[in-house]
Amino acid sequence: MDGSKKIRLGISVGDLNGIGCEVALKTFQDNRMLDFCTPVLFASNKTISNQKQTLGIEVSFNGVHNAAKALDGKINVVNVWKETPETAFGQATEEGGKYAIKSLRAAVEALKKNEIDVLVTAPINKNNIQADDFKFPGHTDYLAKELDGESLMFMVTDELRVGLLTDHIAVKDVAQAITTKLIQEKVATMAKSLQMDFGIRRPKIALLGINPHSGDNGTIGEEDEKIMKPIIEKLFNEGHLVYGPYSADSFFGSNGHEKFDAILAAYHDQGLIPFKTLSFGKGVNFTAGLSKVRTSPDHGTAYEIAGKGIADESSFKEAVFAAIRIFRNRNEYAELTKNPLKKQRVKRSA
Repeated sequence: MDGSKKIRLGISVGDLNGIGCEVALKTFQDNRMLDFCTPVLFASNKTISNQKQTLGIEVSFNGVHNAAKALDGKINVVNVWKETPETAFGQATEEGGKYAIKSLRAAVEALKKNEIDVLVTAPINKNNIQADDFKFPGHTDYLAKELDGESLMFMVTDELRVGLLTDHIAVKDVAQAITTKLIQEKVATMAKSLQMDFGIRRPKIALLGINPHSGDNGTIGEEDEKIMKPIIEKLFNEGHLVYGPYSADSFFGSNGHEKFDAILAAYHDQGLIPFKTLSFGKGVNFTAGLSKVRTSPDHGTAYEIAGKGIADESSFKEAVFAAIRIFRNRNEYAELTKNPLKKQRVKRSA
């Protein structure tokens, strides 16, 4: 990518009955944000006009037929549909899910064609997006199918990074889903992301136990003894800075997370409850391990406040900045990998 060219940042607008359009438009209502990237929303001129009028958001935008025509210094809207969807703020409707999928699919296609550089996804409702040709529990699973790589749900801030061994599965299925192979894959994906996306040369990773107190030496379940401990020891002996399993109930309360570059939690709530408690409003959901960069805010559709114009755009703005940083870090990593002596020359000339 030409260093003088702005990053084209695609935005799928999510559920039109939620706060997705609101937080996206509020983010770029601040014209200074246009100095960092060129935003491209996948929706329609009429939809965005209706949303900004209803919400009282004063922004102007440029309508385009495809993302390749986006103009720098403008909010761009790709016209994915011509009709005007009915909006029912605060309600989970079939219509809301239908257009959330349309926006997402169009944005992902543009990403695959390199018409946009990164993707930020506004929140969807996991129930109303289900259709005959779309049966995914969330963004992460869909993107894993569409983009190359091994996906990892990675919640990040500047100070805290939490990944998940298992994400959108029922708690009753967690123990059976966690295998030696899965742990190896997720640790490898996390370590590579920490190096490539966050510039950490030798990442230090903590794994949280599956059972309470990491099984208490087999007293409370055998998964930690039979699955987690042997593979952690194997990875450590191979030179990876991987430690655990740690008892999840005390790990964050005792500030154990501050000693590591990232934490790998066994299941969704084990990782996301402490993450959102410590970082809500600043957190970003990043899908690591894929060929393209995708981020999202750390909140959902927020139906309870949708349409009222009071949604806080802080997390969406953080998702924008995170996507830009990660994209730049990847480019720098790729350049240094191609030419490892470049870094040394830069240091000598500094």
